Amino acid sequence: MAKKKKTTSVQRPAPADAPATLKDLLSSDVLNKLKAQSDALKAEENDKKEAARKAVEDQRKAEQKRLENDFAHLLENSSQDWHKFK
Repeated sequence: MAKKKKTTSVQRPAPADAPATLKDLLSSDVLNKLKAQSDALKAEENDKKEAARKAVEDQRKAEQKRLENDFAHLLENSSQDWHKFK
């Protein structure tokens, strides 16, 4: 029977020994301003994406409406089996 090896746990350095982060160095009011600006930029980006999506959707609907009024398109895409409508 082999002896089991004991694993030693690695001790992490204490938080006081860790280098200071930018979050620690900034004051709370500056940090709050940065968070607010970040939220505003994210909201603006979401608005732009939504506007672009809506523009594409409106364009697709306009094209569909135009095709529904085009007799040649309707004739090409209609079913040629007129017996089922008798």
